[in-house]
Amino acid sequence: MSTTTVETSAPAGERRPATTPGKPRGRGERSIGASLASHAVLIAASLTALFPVAWLVFLSLGPDKDDYLHPGRIWGKLSLENYAYVLQDTGFFDWLKSTLVVVLGTTLIGVVVAASTGYAVSRMRFPGYRKLMWVLLVTQMFPIAVLIVPMYQILSDLQLIDSYLGLILVNCTTIVPYCAWLMKGYFDTIPFEIDEAGRVDGLTPFGTFARLILPLAKPGLAVAAFYSFLTAFGEVAFASTFMLSDDNYTFAVGLQTFVSEHDAQRNLMAATAVLIAIPAALFFYVVQKNLVTGLTAGGTKG
Repeated sequence: MSTTTVETSAPAGERRPATTPGKPRGRGERSIGASLASHAVLIAASLTALFPVAWLVFLSLGPDKDDYLHPGRIWGKLSLENYAYVLQDTGFFDWLKSTLVVVLGTTLIGVVVAASTGYAVSRMRFPGYRKLMWVLLVTQMFPIAVLIVPMYQILSDLQLIDSYLGLILVNCTTIVPYCAWLMKGYFDTIPFEIDEAGRVDGLTPFGTFARLILPLAKPGLAVAAFYSFLTAFGEVAFASTFMLSDDNYTFAVGLQTFVSEHDAQRNLMAATAVLIAIPAALFFYVVQKNLVTGLTAGGTKG
């Protein structure tokens, strides 16, 4: 028995409702509500991060040292007098010179030592290589206040008090342990076959390290350099203890000269802080391309 299907057409002048089913969301696609919520959170986080910087810039435009107590009055007297005073009547450029010498020296020496240590532990199995890394880790547990007195005695015996080299070496004691662990984790992600290829080509271990491994480790080196730069740039305890001459003050110590027991020139401090942030921002701009890669690659293999 056959079955026939009879199609009935709609009466003239009557239209059928259009049936356009909604397009299903693909995997990973978010709804409009979720997108709006995530954007709102990101905007709130960005404003939270930018507000202190914007507030500091705003206070630096107030010409009087007590303007921070009445910030609303600054709108009527915005001025660049604080910046002119800092650049012309303080030791700002001496602080800049000292800071650049200390920061660049610390970054160069710290990254070279940390990279060499990390590569040696990653590739070579010498006696005590595991204990070496743990010793470096333990040194990070001591507070700076405990280390200042013995370090001062050591630098005094070596006649390195109030010298750039002394402060650079002291900064390296806090920078090298962390950067060595960082670089060791990054070198672990580089295949051993590259080292073997270097030996086949007749390269020494140092030649393999310098010509083959370091070019591949640029993201890790960028992270280590960025950490070293910022740590030395903002270090206060060691710099204020070991640098005694006004001409050798770094930025972090120079800022303290605006605050004394009986006076606080917070307007000049704010202007100086804004100027100080410029070198750090420029350095971040230079290394930013490799920062994300270097931060994530070191954790893929341990």
